[in-house]
Amino acid sequence: MKRVVVGLSGGVDSSVAAYLLKEQGYEVIGLFMKNWHDDSVTISNECPWLEDSNDALLVAEKLGIPFQTVDLSEQYKEKIVDYMFNEYEKGRTPNPDVLCNREIKFDVFMKIALSLGADFVATGHYCRKGEIKVDGKPVFQLLAGKDENKDQSYFLCQLSQNQLTKALFPIGELTKPQVREIAGKLDLITAEKRDSQGLCFIGKVRLPEFLQQQLQPKEGFIYEIDAQSEIYSKAIPEFKSLEEQLIFESTSITYLPENGKVVGKHQGAHYFTIGQRKGLNVGGTKEALFIIATDVDSNVIYTGQGHNHPGLFKKTLKVQPSEVHWIREDLKLKNGESLNVKARIRYRQELQNATLYQFESGLYVSFENPQSAITEGQFVAWNIDDELVGSGVIS
Repeated sequence: MKRVVVGLSGGVDSSVAAYLLKEQGYEVIGLFMKNWHDDSVTISNECPWLEDSNDALLVAEKLGIPFQTVDLSEQYKEKIVDYMFNEYEKGRTPNPDVLCNREIKFDVFMKIALSLGADFVATGHYCRKGEIKVDGKPVFQLLAGKDENKDQSYFLCQLSQNQLTKALFPIGELTKPQVREIAGKLDLITAEKRDSQGLCFIGKVRLPEFLQQQLQPKEGFIYEIDAQSEIYSKAIPEFKSLEEQLIFESTSITYLPENGKVVGKHQGAHYFTIGQRKGLNVGGTKEALFIIATDVDSNVIYTGQGHNHPGLFKKTLKVQPSEVHWIREDLKLKNGESLNVKARIRYRQELQNATLYQFESGLYVSFENPQSAITEGQFVAWNIDDELVGSGVIS
C-alpha cells in the first residue's frame, strides 16, 4: 500500500484531498506545517495558525488518519521572509507563494514526508499531473486545474521533475463548488471555511507594515510623468540583430526627476511596486495615479495617470540565464532557438500569446500585445496548451 503525506493546511481543499486519497486506497498521513511564530505582525487578534492546525486535526480525526504538526518556521524565515526583505530592498517585488511551494512545501516538507516513509506528497492545489514518455523515459507534466477560475498551476511554476515525480494533486479534476460539496457531505469542519488570504501560511499579515519593521522609512518625492511626455516618443534605433531589438524592448525606461513634476511625498520607494495605485495618498488628479517606476537608490517614485498610461506597458521582458527554469527539461531552448507559447506574468492573468527567444544574454519573452505592469522579481510562466512547461524571474 502506497503511503502519502498530505499537507493539511486547515482549509477545505487539503481536507478533501486527504479524503480522496484515502478513498483511492492510499495510506494517508496528515501533516500541518507551522511556519510562523511572530504574532506581532498579524492584523487581527485571532491566531490563524492555531485555528488552522486545530481544524486540520479535527479533519484528520474525522477521516481517521494519523496527524502531526511540524515546525518549519526557521526554514521559512530563512528561505522566504529573509529573501523577501532582500528583494524589496533592491526594489524588486517577490512572489512568496511561488517560493513557498518550491522551497518549503516541495522541498523541506517533502524531505520530512519522505523520511516518514512516504511514496508521495499531496497538496490541495487546483492543478493536475500528467505523465508522458520522452525517449522511452517517463516525464511528468504540470497541467492546469479543471476549474478555470481556480487553476493554481502558476504557483507551482518552479517545481522540478524530481519534485513532480513525488507530487499528487487529488483535487485537480474538480471545481471548487464540487470540493465544497464533498466536504459538506462528509460534515468536515472546513466545508464552509473561507479561502485563506495573505502570505502563504503567515496568516493575515499587512505586508508594508511587516516590511517596515525591518526596512527603515525614508521620505522621498513622488513624481508624475505626463502621458504625452517626449520620453515616450523617442525614435526607435535601427537594430543589427533580433537580440539587440529584444534587449532594447525589455529595457525599462530610466526616468529622471526633470521628466516630471512633484505631486507628493512617500515614506520609502522600497515599499511600492509597479502598477500599484493604492497607498500613494495623492489627490487632485483627473484619473488615478499608478506607479510606473521606482528608484530605490535615489528613493523616488514615478507615477502616471490612468491604467492606460504608456509608462505601464512593455512588450518584452527578460529572464537572466541563471533564473530560467524548465519543468519540461526536454523542451529547453538552446541559444538562438525560439518557441511560441502562451504566457502570464501574474496569477489569474489570462494567458497571453508570446514567443520565447533564448540567447546567451538571457531568455526574452516577447508578447504579441504589450503587457501592463511587468514587475521585476515576479515570475513569468509559459504554457503549451494547458501544460505549464517553464518559468523564470522577471529581471
